[in-house]
Amino acid sequence: MRPIHNAHVEESGLAVVDVAAADDATAFRIQELLATHGAIAPADRTTRQPGEPGVRLRCFVDLRRQSGR
Repeated sequence: MRPIHNAHVEESGLAVVDVAAADDATAFRIQELLATHGAIAPADRTTRQPGEPGVRLRCFVDLRRQSGR
């Protein structure tokens, strides 16, 4: 995964969330749940690490703003 930079978490209410899940469907469902609590910069794909189980997904959450839902 890419490094987390100061700009990603420079203020209260900003977060970087790394999700590890068994499959894509589960990872994207977690992302949807996060979107109900704040504005997110969603991931459009998951990643897999050779030799490691499951998938990974990273999204950026801004709890200071309401989601568009």
